[in-house]
Amino acid sequence: MLKLHRTTFFACALLALLILVLYASVGAVKPFHTWDWRDIVSEGGTTLLACCWLVMLLSSRPGGMVTRWLSCGLAAIMLGNWADLMDEFFKMGKAFEWNHWLEALVGVGMLTLTVGVHYWRHEQANLSQHLEKRERLFRDHRAFDRITQLADADYLRRQIRLERQRRPGEDCAVALLDIDGFHLINRSFGQAEGDRALQAVGHMLLLNLRSDDLLCRYAGDRFAVLMPGTSEAEATVLAHHLCDMVGRMRHHAGATLVPLTLRHACAAADDAPEIVLRALNQAVHQSATAPA
Repeated sequence: MLKLHRTTFFACALLALLILVLYASVGAVKPFHTWDWRDIVSEGGTTLLACCWLVMLLSSRPGGMVTRWLSCGLAAIMLGNWADLMDEFFKMGKAFEWNHWLEALVGVGMLTLTVGVHYWRHEQANLSQHLEKRERLFRDHRAFDRITQLADADYLRRQIRLERQRRPGEDCAVALLDIDGFHLINRSFGQAEGDRALQAVGHMLLLNLRSDDLLCRYAGDRFAVLMPGTSEAEATVLAHHLCDMVGRMRHHAGATLVPLTLRHACAAADDAPEIVLRALNQAVHQSATAPA
C-alpha cells in the first residue's frame, strides 16, 4: 500500500529538508548549553509521532478524498512541529516572521485533520451499513460463496420460506439479476477476470440495497435479491435502479474497459421458493433470447 503514496512521502521529506536548510542558512546556531532539552524532547517527540501516524495511515489506506484530508493534516502537524523544533537549535532575527507562519502549520494541520476525521466518520458509517446488509449471513455463521462472499440458492430458498412464515399475507418479492454476455468475459479475459467481475457486481449491488434486503449469488452469473415488505411493482422499480447502477460502473480487465449490464425479472414470493425461482429463471432466459 505504501507504494501508492510514494509522492506524498517524497514531498514530506523534501519539505522537512527545505525547512532545515532554511533555518540553517538564515539563523544562528544556539550554543549547546542554551538548548532546552524539555522542549526538544516534546517537540521532537510530537514530530516523530505525527510521522509515525502518517506512515501507519498511508500503509493501511488506498488513495481517495478521506486519505488526502487525513494525510495532509498529519503532514502539516509534523512539519509545523519540525519547524518549531528548529527554533531550539537556531536563533532567528526579529526581521524574520516566516518561521512563525511555519509553526502555525500545526493549527492548520489540526483543522485539516478534523475535516478528514469528519469524512472518515461518514465513510465508516457507510461501511457499517454495507455490513448490515450481510447481517443474516453473519448471524447464521454459514459458509460464504468463495468468490462473492454471498449466500447461495439454498440459503435463499430457506429465507423465502422464513419470510412467508414470519409475515403471512404481507408483500414480499424476489428479483433475479443476470449479467449480460458474462461468458464472453470468461472467454476473452479468463476465469480470474470473470471472478473479479462477479465480485464487482456483487459489491455494487450491496451498496445500493436497502438494509432489509438480502442479496445472494443464485447460480453462475445470476444474483437474487429477496425484498421483504415489497410488492412486485416496487421490486421492479428497485431492480431497474440496481441494473442502472451496475451499468454506470467502469470495470477494467487490465487496460480494457469491460461494460457490465444486467437484465432482470421480478416476482412476488407468494408461492413455494422452487416455483417462484423457476418462473424467474424462465423470464430471465426469455429476455436474453428475445430479439432486440
